[in-house]
Amino acid sequence: MIKRFFLRITRWIIKAVIAFLLLTIFIIVGLRYFNPPVTSLMVYKYLQNGRKQIHQKWVQLEEVSPLVPLAIIAAEDQNFLNHSGFDFTAIKKAIKHNQTSKTTWGASTISQQLAKNIFLIPTKSVLRKGLEAYFTVVIELVMSKKRIMELYINVVEMGDSYYGIGVAAQLYFKKSVQNLQAEEAALIAAALPNPIMFNVHNPSDYVQKRKRWIVGQMNNLGGEAFTSDWYK
Repeated sequence: MIKRFFLRITRWIIKAVIAFLLLTIFIIVGLRYFNPPVTSLMVYKYLQNGRKQIHQKWVQLEEVSPLVPLAIIAAEDQNFLNHSGFDFTAIKKAIKHNQTSKTTWGASTISQQLAKNIFLIPTKSVLRKGLEAYFTVVIELVMSKKRIMELYINVVEMGDSYYGIGVAAQLYFKKSVQNLQAEEAALIAAALPNPIMFNVHNPSDYVQKRKRWIVGQMNNLGGEAFTSDWYK
């Protein structure tokens, strides 16, 4: 009797896992062609912030100044074009640093951040990290780097209830994303770790210093030529 019960439970769990895998793979394949109307992070913040209106303006990557993806790569994930979702060199450096320093380094790639933004909420647990890894692997297998970047710049949090570079350009600089200059793109990228704390309107000395560092890294990567293939 007990054995039969556990067999039923095991079969149910297996079926549930298979259904989850098929559904999520289907959704991620769909994201190659269709833009998500909302993300898990947006819903979470919407409920957390008293249902404040969500501001987002979707833009195609070709409509965005090439300096924007360059600045984001320089700031967040300089090995983005080469890794398969995880930067193990950055992970090792972060672990070593965090063991000996009071400050904490992260090592999340743009692909991992996209997985978190679209599918997960900002909680800390082993299950969440496992799901993040799973979604990252599927995203990298299914999507091009160009599409990953396009999704990322449109769903990333840019302020309180503001999402995507389309609204950030207007909110912070009163201009279109096509006309953002290097220092403006770098300033937006400098705030990405925490756009609520790091104010782009009135940047702290730390944010200004980080902006200057990002501009230098943009030049070191080769400038706009670094992502020129996306604009051909």
